Parts: sequence; C-alpha cells; structure tokens
Amino acid sequence: MSKTWLIAQREYLTRVRKKSFIIMSLLGPLITAAIFAVPVLIATMSDNGKVVAVADAGGLFTDKLPDAKDDISFTRVSADLPAAKAEFNKAKYDALLYVPKLDMANPEGFQVFSRKGLGISLQRDIERSVENAVEAQRLKKAGLDQAVLNTMKADVDLQTISLSDDGERSSSTGVSTGVAYICGFLIYMFIFIYGIQIMRGVMEEKTNRIVEVVISSVKPFELMMGKVLGIAGVGFTQLALWVVLSLGITSVVAGSISPDKIAQNQVERVNTAAGNVATVKAKETKKEGNEMIQALKNADINVPLIVGCFLFYFLGGYLFYGALFGAIGSAVDSETDTQQFMMPVTMPLVLTFVVAQATLTTNPNGQVAFWMSMFPLTSPIAMMMRLPFGGVPMWQLGLSMLLLIVGFVGTIWLAARIYRVGILMYGKKVTYGELSKWLFYKG
Repeated sequence: MSKTWLIAQREYLTRVRKKSFIIMSLLGPLITAAIFAVPVLIATMSDNGKVVAVADAGGLFTDKLPDAKDDISFTRVSADLPAAKAEFNKAKYDALLYVPKLDMANPEGFQVFSRKGLGISLQRDIERSVENAVEAQRLKKAGLDQAVLNTMKADVDLQTISLSDDGERSSSTGVSTGVAYICGFLIYMFIFIYGIQIMRGVMEEKTNRIVEVVISSVKPFELMMGKVLGIAGVGFTQLALWVVLSLGITSVVAGSISPDKIAQNQVERVNTAAGNVATVKAKETKKEGNEMIQALKNADINVPLIVGCFLFYFLGGYLFYGALFGAIGSAVDSETDTQQFMMPVTMPLVLTFVVAQATLTTNPNGQVAFWMSMFPLTSPIAMMMRLPFGGVPMWQLGLSMLLLIVGFVGTIWLAARIYRVGILMYGKKVTYGELSKWLFYKG
C-alpha cells in the first residue's frame, strides 16, 4: 500500500508543478465566468438603434407605425417598392419592410430587404410587429377594442412549493435546473479531462518502456491505483482553486451585470432612438433581474447535501471511469488505437447529457431518471442532476452510492486484469476478444 501512495504522490507533484496546471487553474475560472457572463454582456451591449424602413403599399400601418423598441425603430418611406429601395440604399437603413396589398383573412407576400444577412433577433422583431399590426386590423374590423383586450390579460407569478415528508418548502425550478446542469457539467468535464490524462500517462510509460523497470518492484495493480489516486488529487486541487477564484470573479462580474446597471445602460443606449419607451423597457429589465435574484434567495436548496453528494459522485465517477481509461491505455500502443475502445466508455456520459435535456430536468423523479441514477455508468451525472429538484428518497440516494462503490470495485478488478497483461504487450492490435481472454489469464 505504501508503494501505491508513493506513486500517487509522484503523479500528483509532477502534474501540479507543471506550468500548464498553473495556467489552467488561473484561466479556468475566467473561462467559466466568460461562458456565463459574455452572452449576457453581448446581449446588453449588442448593436441597438436599428432603423427599419417601411414601404406600406397595403395600408397595414395606416394609423401609426409600430412603437420603437429597445433595439429597433421604424420609419415610413415611399409605398412604391422601386422608390422605397432607392431611399433604402440612399439613407443606409438597416432593413426595408415591404407590405403588399393584403387580404386580412390570408395575409402574405411580406418582404424584408437587407444589405447583408438579416439577424435572427431583428427578423423576429419585425415579424412580431407585423403580426401585431395584422391582429389590430382584424380586431378593428370585428369591432373589438384592443385596449379592452389588453386590460383582460393577466400576469400571474406562481410560487412553487414542494411538499415532502419534511414539510413544505419553497422551490425554484429555474434555480434547480441551473444547479443541476452546473453539477452535471463539472463532473462530466473532469471525468473526461483527468480520465484521458490517466490513459495518456499509461500509454506514455508503456511506449517508453519505463514500465518494464517500474514493475520490477511494483505490482501492476499498485501502479494503476497510484496513478488513479494521484491524478484524482490533482483534479480535487484544481477544482478547489476554481471554486475559490470563481467566487471572487463572480462577485465582481455580478456587480457589472446587475439589474440596475443593465437598466441604466439600456436607457443610455436607447434614449435617442426610442424616446420614453426606453424608460419602460429599462424598468421591465430591472424587474426581471430583481425577480431572478429573488428566486436565487428563495430557492430552498439543501446546500450541504448537494455539496456532499457532489464530492462523492465527483470522486466516485472519476475513480470508476479512471480505471477504465487506465485499462484502455494499457491495452493499446498509440492514441489512434484508443478510438475503438473509447466509444463504449464515453457513450454513457454523452447519453446522460442528451437524456438530461429531455427527461432528467423535466421529470427528475420519473422511471428513466431513477434507473439512470442507479446505474453506475450514468449515476454520477444523473443523480447530481436529480438532487437539486428535491424529492429523491434517502434509500434511492443510498442505493445509488452503494451501487457506484460496487461498480468501482468491479471496474478496478476488471481494469487490473487487463492492465497486468496489456502493460507489457507491444506491437499487437488488440480486439475485444483478446481483452476477454486477458481477464482469465492466470498468474
């Protein structure tokens, strides 16, 4: 056992002293923060004030053009299409909307011209404005008042409460979904990153013939376990650094994209193009942002349970897959040969993420989610994506952990049988049939 810890110590110190480890430990939180913050910043700093010219040959906007929004405004040009195109090219408008003569029962024939590709958000805004205008014309023709219909619309805010044996507790589906995906993504990412490191490390020692010297004093099983545990320590160290640095970066970034500041920026950008509408839009943005922050505060998530289970499934999933990656590295001579063995190992991880979007987060206590959270190949990600939603009985959690431990022990035995033969096998293309024979070699 002492030899295993010596190997683990060597693997750990060798990797944490590398410049790549230090660089990634510092850049990791920045990259993570950028993944979540950059889309928000781009959305709030995107090109606004776009002007759409309207050639209204069908009289759809006879009463008035659509109100200016936070990103576009409308201006009227000649109803004649050739003349409208000439004005469009001369005034450098962002888009030209042509409204043909219409049959309100079947409105069609609308055209939008632009110099370059039309952005999806701009196209969606124009379509919505045209749809609203058509609806207004139909209501007017039917003798209905749009203002009266607007007063009948209701904005209902549902407060979600979970009922369990422990009593009532408030919950937030959005927050639970976010926590579920973050936990699942971190486990998925670290299993791949550090599992492949084990595979490459084993292949490197095998191809350099260093292992021939090492196993003269160390058993192949001790060597493999030392590598798995040492690289696991590297993963935990990097994760801890990422968490600490991410908390600091997130606090700074969160201040720059707070609802108040976003609202203020929108007022400054839109004021000249949209007039008083900017103030209304800014208030709506501020309200939505405050509601999101309030949802984070009200979400009654069992943080100690989530953190404890995350550490367990993080380590358990890594050890489970790390042994398999180590077995693959010992069975092949080059990284090209690993492809035939990588697919069966990585498919359960990929499958869990694919199924998560359709099942785990929409029905976290359904049959599919239950069985995936029990099966050791998928439970590290599946169970962590179920826990934030609550409702997972303790017996299911305990059974899932037990099965993962049993699966890890079985995987270690399986990988060790392959490792002890494959580590000294050179120049031979290994097949699945050959691997099955290695499992039963004596000695």
